[in-house]
Amino acid sequence: MSYSLSKESSQVSNGVDPKLLKNNDQHALRGTSIDADNDNGNNINIDQTHKVRPLSQKSDSLYVFCPEEFTPLIIQVLKKHKNLNFHINDFSARKFKNLKICHFKSEHLSQKQKNFLIEATEFGAKVEPLVSFLDRNLGYTEVELLHSGYFLHQKAFSILSSKRNLFFKRVIDLMFVFLLSLVAIPVGLVTAIFIKLESAGPIFYKQRRTGLYNKEFKVIKFRSMRNDAEKQGAQWASSNDCRVTKVGKFIRKTRIDELPQLINVLKNEMSMVGPRPEREHFIVQLEKEIPFYRFRHAVKPGITGLAQVKYPYGASINDAVWKHKFDIYYIKHQTLMTDLKILFLTIKTVLFGKGQ
Repeated sequence: MSYSLSKESSQVSNGVDPKLLKNNDQHALRGTSIDADNDNGNNINIDQTHKVRPLSQKSDSLYVFCPEEFTPLIIQVLKKHKNLNFHINDFSARKFKNLKICHFKSEHLSQKQKNFLIEATEFGAKVEPLVSFLDRNLGYTEVELLHSGYFLHQKAFSILSSKRNLFFKRVIDLMFVFLLSLVAIPVGLVTAIFIKLESAGPIFYKQRRTGLYNKEFKVIKFRSMRNDAEKQGAQWASSNDCRVTKVGKFIRKTRIDELPQLINVLKNEMSMVGPRPEREHFIVQLEKEIPFYRFRHAVKPGITGLAQVKYPYGASINDAVWKHKFDIYYIKHQTLMTDLKILFLTIKTVLFGKGQ
């Protein structure tokens, strides 16, 4: 990995807003599948996860143009991708054919920068927003770079605007509710018996979660913890949580505990695929740390989602950051085929007991 700065950029003060420089990501690319050859930003690569491929070959160079005050932030994000050679605000390039050029916060670029980008486009360079370039090559969104332009000026987010898309997504939801119910009802009856035999308390666990448009609803799950699990108040769940019962450990691993949420899907409170619903208590904390965290509520929450098939179990703010990367990417690039792939990957996870 190497990078260069223009003379102006190398003199940038470090007095940029500390929030912009906050390193939310210590995982770098670990546990992530990257499709560097995918040139269609609307196709989500959700093949087997945990295989890392370089973002870019060392022979490639990426030219990035941004307002000078954002140079430290751009360096921080791009340095995580070790095989990427990048140049920031470097006007030295003259052979534009097939040159990769990105811009960040283009509305705030200087006239010199804008003229250079226009000339580069005219002579054959591929010019695009930096976040879009990273989206396409990583398969997730670098949330540190999110700003209003990402949401306002992109030709995507069909899940938010296409009535046809929403109609067929609902059809898929109802179809899977019917099909899964054929298995869920007998499995649920057996699960209910074992829950009652192991520990006192209700079979089902209802908890308020935040859903579409920040409206709260009661999510339904099979109880997997002791009845007094939250006597000390709301707590993050962990992978080896001592509050989880023996039956609970099994139904969590196989995701059987999520089956009652088919009722939530039937009631149109949830979808089969979408960002997992979170509790308002934790959302208030997370939105202070994660840019645009509440944007996930622009869509219905899901029983499963891209983050669930791409990222392992996690119960920290850093894990929440990573899941948000996949959730934002899903909302922008969602297609019906993507939903079907995620559903079948989830079924595979359940059948082979690879859940968390």
